[in-house]
Amino acid sequence: MKKLLIATCTLFSIIGMAQRGYKDSNRIGISGGLTQMSIFTNNFSVTPQQGWTGGFHVRGNFYNNWQMSFGMFFTDSNFSVQTRKVVSIVETNYKLSAVQIYLMPGFVVSQNHFNIEFGPVLQINDKLVIDKADENNLLVDQPLLTAKDITDVTKINANIYAGVNLGVKNLRLRLGYQYGLNNFFGNLNNNSKVPVIDEKFKGNLGIASGQLTIYL
Repeated sequence: MKKLLIATCTLFSIIGMAQRGYKDSNRIGISGGLTQMSIFTNNFSVTPQQGWTGGFHVRGNFYNNWQMSFGMFFTDSNFSVQTRKVVSIVETNYKLSAVQIYLMPGFVVSQNHFNIEFGPVLQINDKLVIDKADENNLLVDQPLLTAKDITDVTKINANIYAGVNLGVKNLRLRLGYQYGLNNFFGNLNNNSKVPVIDEKFKGNLGIASGQLTIYL
């Protein structure tokens, strides 16, 4: 992970220097905002919860009305699942910390004001994190499983992103949605540490985000 961050930051520095002398639409952006993550699965019911995202990207002219952006974002996204704690039912929160890297084309509808963006996102994340006090809660929809049994999720995920980038020259609002193409719960299948249930684990990420971007 450390080598990846160093290489990415170096690439940003090189691209940023190369942008000098180009049109004003070629610039570096710093972004921060909120996420709302859910998981599309039939194994149990998931409630979307809010999280945050922040990072930076380089956006430049590509061809005619097309631009290309390359970015890296850090995210803490959340969702919850109903669990049984002693005799009561509670919402147990799961946190997903990740680094997202994307290379994304965008169509310029209005120069310096409105772009439509879409493209792939590489997500690298760790296990899901829950409070220690909730680890042994039983899942309401899967009573053979505890809350900690489903934390060892897929570590490298491929998402597809679509969204809009709108505002003025130096300040933009980025609204978008990501859908996970691979099985987010794939690691739970054939895992000797996870109790066997009558169905395969399968789930796809769904992440909505809204970010405010300042272009330097």
